[in-house]
Order: sequence, then structure tokens, then C-alpha cells
Amino acid sequence: MQDQTLPRRLLDNLSTAVLLVDTDLKVSYLNPAAEALLAISRARALGHPLTDCFIELDDSDTAATLRDTLASSHPYTKREVHLRAGAQEIIVDYTVGVLITPGAPLALLIEVQQMDRHLRISKEEALLANHQATRTLVRGVAHEIKNPLGGIRGAAQLLARMLPDSDVSDYTNIIIEETDRLRNLADRMLGPRKLPEMQPVNIHECLERVRSLMLVEAEGRVAIRRDYDPSLPELNADPDQLIQAILNITGNALQALMENPEQKEPCIILRTRHMRQFTIGAVRHRLVMRVDIIDNGPGIPPALLESIFYPMVSGRANGTGLGLSIAQDIVHQYQGLIECESRPGQTTFSILLPLESKDGSH
Repeated sequence: MQDQTLPRRLLDNLSTAVLLVDTDLKVSYLNPAAEALLAISRARALGHPLTDCFIELDDSDTAATLRDTLASSHPYTKREVHLRAGAQEIIVDYTVGVLITPGAPLALLIEVQQMDRHLRISKEEALLANHQATRTLVRGVAHEIKNPLGGIRGAAQLLARMLPDSDVSDYTNIIIEETDRLRNLADRMLGPRKLPEMQPVNIHECLERVRSLMLVEAEGRVAIRRDYDPSLPELNADPDQLIQAILNITGNALQALMENPEQKEPCIILRTRHMRQFTIGAVRHRLVMRVDIIDNGPGIPPALLESIFYPMVSGRANGTGLGLSIAQDIVHQYQGLIECESRPGQTTFSILLPLESKDGSH
């Protein structure tokens, strides 16, 4: 298989993963793109069964389907297939066709396109668009709520002065207290009023501040562990805003664990990593900081997961549903994004922050 003809050189330089499988369903060729995608070398793949390196996770009988294709010569395409690639799971579309060469046995040509990035970009673009639209709506509603509250409060205070009866003053006090509560809620819906005070920030100092606060609140009932990448550079941001965003997420995780008394060894992990050439929304960044807040709690219900960043959406009876929305709003100011993945036993909130400025410098 070392024939360096033009077709072979073309295949070797394609960005699309291509594999050739013989009638025994053993790999007879794979290009470098396939090696990278499946996390396997040619030495380990050539001459071995395709199903050793092309492992579908949905329990499909890949070998039986390939034999049917050899027998019928009918190509087929499968979309959004979950494959095992090394230690990772990837999502791909792949097409299988029969390669007929005069004087040679039949072979199967498999073209594989990784879809993780495309699916994630589409999801992130929708999340960002929905977040912007929702925040605009919420701010408008908050302004409309605040406008009459001042008049209601003032009228209640005047009424309390004009009516000396102590029984009546109890009612006016209730009006004033509830008006103040609504005004505070509207202020939270409007978000931070002051402009961010930009300065070089070590993200681990922010995480340590949050961790110290959470340890006090946890009272020894929840372990809070660190998994930091010390090589991360500083970020140009407002440290108080970042602490607020991380605190909102970590506080939710802590409450979920403490409200679940049957939880065994409750734990929160604060983890930092860097990623190169990473796309947030539709923008590709050379270097991105990733901060993961991971808990081993019961997880977020699937019905709630898609709307978890919307204002006024909460999984707790006494929650306002503003914490995650405010955190997303803060991170979005730095062209970043918060993502969430959850299943019973593991919920991960990932804060993604570009580490270069708008002119592309670090």
C-alpha cells in the first residue's frame, strides 16, 4: 500500500477522513485525517478489523451492515453517529460506498466527517442569540416594573404619616417592604450598573476566593477540590465580575449537593485548562481559557437543561432563576460563553473565555 500515485497522494492530503476496507472487513488504507480523527496510527489499524478502530456507541452491528453493502453494492450514509476515538467520544457523519476496480476484489470506501464542531457552533450561536433576545426583553420588563414602584412606595409612606392608627401602619409597612423587594429583584434583572474595571486577572485567584466562600458555607459537608493548570496566562477582565459569575454557578452546585442528603461523598471540582484554535460561537480564537465547575450531584432534568440560562428559570422552589443568566451575561461581555452538560452523577458548567484581545494579541 505504499504506491504514491496521484490518487493516493490526493487522499493523503484530504482533510476528510477516508478508509478503505477489504472483503474481510479489514482496514487496507486510511489517510492521515482518519488517523487523527480515530486517534489511531496506521501501524495499529492496517490489516486489523475495521470494528477495532471504528467503534459505534449506539450498539449498531457495523460489521453486518458492511457485509450487506458488499453483497448489494448499495451505498449508505449514517448521520450523527457517536464513535469511540481513543479515550474520547466524537460525533460523525459517514458514507460507505463500494469501490469496484477491474481485476481486483471489491472494497469498501468509507468517508467520515466529524460533526462535533459544526453541531456545537450551531448550538452556541442559537444560545447566544436567545440569550441576547431574552436579556433585552427582561431589561425592558424590569424597567417597566421599576417605574411605578417609586410612586407606590412614596404613596405608602405618605399614607403611613397621615394615618396614625398602628393597625393601618402594619399594612403600609407591608406595601413598602414588598415594593423594596420588587425593586431589588428588578435591579438584579437589569444586571450590573457599573462598567467593568479591566485589569490583568489571575483566574486562580478568583477561583480561590470562591472556594474559600463555598468552604465556609459547606461547613465540611461538601469537598471542594482543585485541578488547576498553572501555565494559564492572565486574563484582562474585572475580577469582581468573574468572581460573581463563578460564585453563581458554584453556589448552585453546592445547594444541589446539600439539598440531596442521600448524596455519597458530595464533591465539587474547580478545574482550569487551555485550548488552542477553539471556536466560541462563530469566532475562532487562538487561545481559550476553560474553567469547569463539576459536581457529582443528581444532575439537571433534561427538560430544564435547554433553558437553564434563561432568566426566571430555576430548578429550585425558592430560586429566582437569575444567577445563571447574570453569569452568562458577565462572561458574554468578554466574548465568552458558559456551556452546561449534565447527567445523574455529573454536572459540568464550562466557562469559555478568549485569552487574546480584539486585535488578536495576548
